[in-house]
Amino acid sequence: MVQVELIRADALTEADIARWRAMVAADPALASPYFRPEFTQVAAAISPEAAVAVFHEGGEIVGYFPHQRRGGAVQPLAAPMNDYHGVIAFPGQAPDLGEVARLLNGARLNVGSWVGPADGLGQVRDTCQVVMPDGYDAWYAERRREFGKYFKDKERARRSLEADLGPIRVEHKVRDPALLDHLIQLKRDQYRRTGRHDVFACGWTADLLHGLMQTQGQGDFGASMAALWAGDSLCAIEYSLHARGCYHFWFPAYVPELARCSPGILLSLDTMRRGAEDGYDEFDFGFGGESYKKYFCNAQRQVAEAVVLRPGLGARLSQSAVGVLNLAGNGRGERLRTSVRRRWAAIEACEVTSADRLKGAAHAARTALTRRFAPA
Repeated sequence: MVQVELIRADALTEADIARWRAMVAADPALASPYFRPEFTQVAAAISPEAAVAVFHEGGEIVGYFPHQRRGGAVQPLAAPMNDYHGVIAFPGQAPDLGEVARLLNGARLNVGSWVGPADGLGQVRDTCQVVMPDGYDAWYAERRREFGKYFKDKERARRSLEADLGPIRVEHKVRDPALLDHLIQLKRDQYRRTGRHDVFACGWTADLLHGLMQTQGQGDFGASMAALWAGDSLCAIEYSLHARGCYHFWFPAYVPELARCSPGILLSLDTMRRGAEDGYDEFDFGFGGESYKKYFCNAQRQVAEAVVLRPGLGARLSQSAVGVLNLAGNGRGERLRTSVRRRWAAIEACEVTSADRLKGAAHAARTALTRRFAPA
């Protein structure tokens, strides 16, 4: 029987950290910076109600799961910011998603991109990676052959941006707190324009980015920004995590008025070129929803998105509601539930009080109604 012990992240011993690092090194699926102990140590000091589940079997530690609680819900640590999560364990030893939910005994366990055994729970989603075993030039040549029109357009966009504003200059490994505050404001403006929940309004999420940027682990873990200027104008910024050979693009932002010149895409291209020179051979773009990612990505990773409900009335009511809506055909109930669940998961994870969660839900409802009845 697997048993669980809940501890604070700052109670992890040197032996725990050494075991954690060995587990990550042994499993390629855990290569992402989100699985590093440095990420957990910083995030757990900032995110409210954070803890680490330590799984024991036969007197031995077999895994760790960093998480947070929001009321009765259990979520991966740093949700909704965390792009990958799961149990840190040696290959084949991790408890599956259903067992983790049972052991943690929350009203529900929400996961958006679970790495590891999920026992068929939830739905499978694909994330988007660029792998460069032969370096940037070989990757770019292959992509340009496959999508010539797209990449020629980006080359023209670069020339147009330089003609309008001046020579392009890109800086990498930037750790300027003021620049990060500017990036966060650009993202907040974007959330306002698009009607999405502002994940930075709660405060602790911005503190997380600042905290990670100040942390440099054992030489290969860190967070930094890249920024693109044309002449004297700052055009795009991107905040990323990196560890070993993996570079994870996390929060991109660009000046909306320059969208026709694609400054964000130009910055990503230059970042990959420079990153490859520094020894990175995998660049992770997270979920592949945005249209531009299909031109970049030459690899995928499958993750699970699920809400595992504690058995009882709530679980039965949720499934019954989906069944009623599905009577309309075409899986409408399941799609509606997924959409509502994703919006609520972001609100619930960010906002730590019931009042703020209700405010966030009310704003989401108003936005949905405004769009539903907006003139065509």
